Amino acid sequence: MWVEHVELAPETDEEVHKWEWDLEAERWSGGAAGGTDPGLGLKGRLAARSAWISQYWGTGSGASIIGSKAFTGRAGSSAGALNVVETRLEYAQDFLNLAINAALKNSASGRLRPETLHELIARHANVMERMGTRDALFEARSEYERVWAGLPGKGVDAARAALKLGDLNSRLGDPEDALAWWTRAIQLSQGGNTTVATVPPAVPESFPLSPLAQRTLVSTLVSLSAHYATAGQLKQAQALEESSLSLLRSITPPKSFDAATRPQALHALYIVHRSSLLSIHLAEVLYALRQKPITSIEWLSRAAESSERVALVLTGLPHVHPDAPQSQIPHPPSSETPLIPDYAKSRTMARPASSLLRDARRTAAEAWSLMGILAEGTEGPESREKALEYYERALGWAGVAGDRVGGISKAGEGILETEWQVLWANYVRVRDSVKKQDRK
Repeated sequence: MWVEHVELAPETDEEVHKWEWDLEAERWSGGAAGGTDPGLGLKGRLAARSAWISQYWGTGSGASIIGSKAFTGRAGSSAGALNVVETRLEYAQDFLNLAINAALKNSASGRLRPETLHELIARHANVMERMGTRDALFEARSEYERVWAGLPGKGVDAARAALKLGDLNSRLGDPEDALAWWTRAIQLSQGGNTTVATVPPAVPESFPLSPLAQRTLVSTLVSLSAHYATAGQLKQAQALEESSLSLLRSITPPKSFDAATRPQALHALYIVHRSSLLSIHLAEVLYALRQKPITSIEWLSRAAESSERVALVLTGLPHVHPDAPQSQIPHPPSSETPLIPDYAKSRTMARPASSLLRDARRTAAEAWSLMGILAEGTEGPESREKALEYYERALGWAGVAGDRVGGISKAGEGILETEWQVLWANYVRVRDSVKKQDRK
C-alpha cells in the first residue's frame, strides 16, 4: 500500500498549489484525496497501482525491451511491423488497460468519480507517447482525442490536451491539424474557448494569470516556433520568435531565486528555459536568412547563459567559478550534479524539476555547440580558439564521466549518441588544428 498512501498521496504544500504544480502532476484517478479511485474496485485499483510500479520501479525482469502487443488489431498499426519498446512501459500500458476496463465496467455504479475514466485514458496515452514508435504515437493521439472529447472545451486542462494533440500531430506529419490544435491551446490558455479560433494563431499581447496556463502558453509558442522553422517559413518563424521573446520579457522574475519559494523558482526557471529555446530557434532562423553570424552568436550566447543559470540553480551551484567567487568567470559545466533535495524529495516537483534540469543541460550544450560551428566559419586570428572554447563548454554540459580509454566522457542524459559523436568530432578537429597552429 506504499504506492497508494505515499507515492500517490495528495500534495499539501500551499506554495505548490499556488504555482499550480499539483495541477500539472500525473493523475491516477484518486482526485483530491490522492491514491486511486475506490470506485474502480479491488482489481481496478490494483491494476492502476501496478501500472505506476511498472513505469517507475520497473518490472524486475531481465529484458529491458520487449515486443509490444499494444497495437494488435488497432487502426493505424503498421502491418507486420515489430514494435520493440521498454518492458516497463509495455507492462504499464497493459495494467492501465485493465484499470480502464474496470472503470468502464463500474461507470454505471454511481461510485466512480466522473473524471476517473479520462484520467486513466490520459495516463495510458502518456505511456504510449513515451514508447515513441509510430504506432504508439497514433494510439496516443487517438486516446488524447478521447480525453479532449470529455473536457468542456475551456480551461487549462483543455489547453494542455490541445497542446499535446498539436505536438503529436506534428510528430505524425500532420502540420495542418497540428496548427489547429496549437491555435486552440493558445486561445484556451488565454481563458477563451475554441469557437472563434483562427489559424495561424497570433502571439498574445499579455500573459494569463494562471501559472499553469503561462507554462502551457510558452510551451505552445516553442512548438509553433519549431514548426515554422522546420517547415521553411522563416519570416513567420522570425516574427513569432521575436514577439514571443518580447512577451516573455514582460514577466517579472523573482528578485532572487534564493529568496523565492521553490515552487515559484521552478516556475520562473521553466519560463527562462523556454526563452532559451526560442533564442536558439531565432539564432538558427536569422542565420538561414543570411544575416550576419555575429547576430546569431549573440542570441546563442543568451540562450547558453540562461540555460546554464537554470541548471546551476536547480543543482544549488553558484553562478560564478567556485575558485574565484569575486570574479565574473562562469561556473564550469556540471552535467552530473543532482537536483537539490527540496526538489528531489518533492512528490509533485521532482519530475518537472528533473526534466527541466535535463533539458537545460541539453540546451546549454546545443547553444555552445552551434556557437562553435559559427565561430569556425568566421575569419580572424582567434576564431579557432573561440570555437575550441565553445566546443569544450558544450562537451562539459553534454557528457558525463565514462570508463573509456583515456577517460573520455560519454553522452549524458537526453543526448543522443549520434549527437555526441558529432560534437566530439568537431572538438577533436578544432583542438588538433589549434595545436598544429601553435607549433608553427
